Amino acid sequence: MVAYANPVPKLGEIALTILVTGAAGFIGFHTTQALLDRGEHVLGIDNLNAYYSPTLKLARLDLLRARPGFRFQHLDIARQVDVAAISVANPEITDIIHLAAQAGVRHSLTAPFDYAASNLVGHLAILELARALPGLRHLVYASSSSVYGGNQTMPFSESDRVDTPLSLYAATKRADELMSHAYAHLYGIPQTGLRFFTVYGPWGRPDMAYFSFAEAILKGAPITLYDGGLLKRDFTYIDDIVVGILGCLGQPPSPEAGLPLRVLNIGNHRAETVLELVSLLEQSLGRRAVIRDLPRPATEVLETFASIEAITALTGFKPTTPLSAGIPRFSAWFKKFVSEREKTG
Repeated sequence: MVAYANPVPKLGEIALTILVTGAAGFIGFHTTQALLDRGEHVLGIDNLNAYYSPTLKLARLDLLRARPGFRFQHLDIARQVDVAAISVANPEITDIIHLAAQAGVRHSLTAPFDYAASNLVGHLAILELARALPGLRHLVYASSSSVYGGNQTMPFSESDRVDTPLSLYAATKRADELMSHAYAHLYGIPQTGLRFFTVYGPWGRPDMAYFSFAEAILKGAPITLYDGGLLKRDFTYIDDIVVGILGCLGQPPSPEAGLPLRVLNIGNHRAETVLELVSLLEQSLGRRAVIRDLPRPATEVLETFASIEAITALTGFKPTTPLSAGIPRFSAWFKKFVSEREKTG
């Protein structure tokens, strides 16, 4: 993980605190590690749900709990009363990095109300929390490249229309952006929404293709590709994502420039085929994949490709990790992770 040098400021005897929602999740874990590396005090919250194995979330959380400056609260953001209580108990919070959400495009077909609870009610609860915090400087929240839906203009730009979602997940993320717009207009809350493009790396999510492919390849089980593996994704390595998040955190939009709100793409600015991803996994894992080809389902877009001019202009963000470097790093972690999991049963 990249280290950042920035001493934590103090307010009397109380250390100013950054709230990270979804701290036991993939991006939340890495972001929290980076904040602690630079000396920040972090309050992490997570509901540790069973969408994928809580064992992995607890393993991430164990690493965070061993770090000075970290506190954890087991909390569901869909419980508005519990979220509201955070402002009373922690008025020293100066920034929020809101990463908690019900993830997964295909899962939204079978559990739609989970998305309404976490992504709609939960996002609204965080906005109300931000409104109640007396010293809030910036709310950075997770949107998604899924909001671009059926858009076929490449690369995806923040100025593109985003009114053709292909999944309920995408619709909830776009709704979050609209709610944030309303709260910036009504209450002047400085906010940055980040449209993440396919994020991968060590400690990743088991429901993501690269992770499930790696697991299947090592077991000799088949993997499913759509349309011959020629769908393209803007694969973005986790360390690059964290650099972008923290760069944005330190640059809250100014009310003096108009509405204190922005939405930015955060991606690798490369569109690469899923077939290339599989090839790199085969090379780094030392096994051949057993491939099963199926037609593309209705929830899957043909290609994602991020324009990153806006975030680069704001923060200097320049991803440095191509897929050819990131997948071997993930694979090295994954083989160690599997070995340790087998030892502990």
